[in-house]
Amino acid sequence: MSRRVLGAVVLFLAVVAQTVPGARAQGAEPPDPRRTALEAEIAGKGWIVYGARGETGTWDLYLVRPDGTHRRNITNTPDYEEAAPRFSPDGTRLLYRRLAKGTMINHDQWGFQGELMLADGDGANAAPFGGEGEYPWASWSPDGTQLACLTKKGIEIVSIADKAVVRKLPRQGIYQQLFWSPDGKWFCGTGNHGGESWTVVRMNAETGEVNPVRSFQNCTPDWFPDSARILLSSRPANQPNGYGWTQLWAVSGDGADQRLVYGQDGFHLYGGAVSPDGKYILFTNGKRDGNGSEENGATLCLMRAADAPAIGGPSPDLRALHPDTKDAMVLRLGEVWEPHWTYAEIVRDGAAKTGE
Repeated sequence: MSRRVLGAVVLFLAVVAQTVPGARAQGAEPPDPRRTALEAEIAGKGWIVYGARGETGTWDLYLVRPDGTHRRNITNTPDYEEAAPRFSPDGTRLLYRRLAKGTMINHDQWGFQGELMLADGDGANAAPFGGEGEYPWASWSPDGTQLACLTKKGIEIVSIADKAVVRKLPRQGIYQQLFWSPDGKWFCGTGNHGGESWTVVRMNAETGEVNPVRSFQNCTPDWFPDSARILLSSRPANQPNGYGWTQLWAVSGDGADQRLVYGQDGFHLYGGAVSPDGKYILFTNGKRDGNGSEENGATLCLMRAADAPAIGGPSPDLRALHPDTKDAMVLRLGEVWEPHWTYAEIVRDGAAKTGE
């Protein structure tokens, strides 16, 4: 057999090894069956949206399947920075902040930065809803017809149709990250309460009455679909390294039930978001506190809610505090910031429903 023919045979076999199901190169690591099972389980469950650095170096918004496939840039604007996307409850619309090119996204102040944008769920038909700094910390009402905004004057409920302020509530110390519960009865946010800063609180959406959910170094709350529990980031006191590492916790709305979801010594966890059916949890995991909106973000992670509580890495100190944790399968899906999830089928794999 000639060298040319032999080379062709080797190339053919290499191609077969990559294309035939189950084939792999000799000595290659076999796929992790737990990872494969989780990827198959979630592959068709809607879309995740997040901010990430685009090819031009600016922050763009991306859609991706929950298993990490079919990633697509839905803004691709080299003259702007886009951040903090949030699907409407039915997944048909999207809100986010658009900032001038070169603006550093502050992980604590992003809700006050840039202009509020509204778009279709796939990013099409994007348009400013207000000017620079207007409608701060806007979040969707459960029916998608109103926005709750955390202004200096108080919490303002704004009609999307005509931008009218239909109701106001006092802020009650809330200064960041205001979100409306799926049942419409509550708000959650980060604020000052009872002499403590960085306290996640729950507010009655009708009366404005507030109760603490978790005190001391907590932020980025988000609701579970049942409106009874809140997912949040927490940096508990008295950690061995002094400053401490930020963990993900699930807490009941009245603050009575407090449970670790995921933690890892050496890493800070933020961006917690729950899937629409409450079965899966998203978060970002990075070594930089705040998870790097000022740089490139942090690793997007996905796990089953049923696998909580779980701990990553050796983490001996954390494991000693939580000896009954589980061994969770965690998917890692690239460097992102502020993810959100919808089960709505807003686009086909790699193409808009309009047929692009």
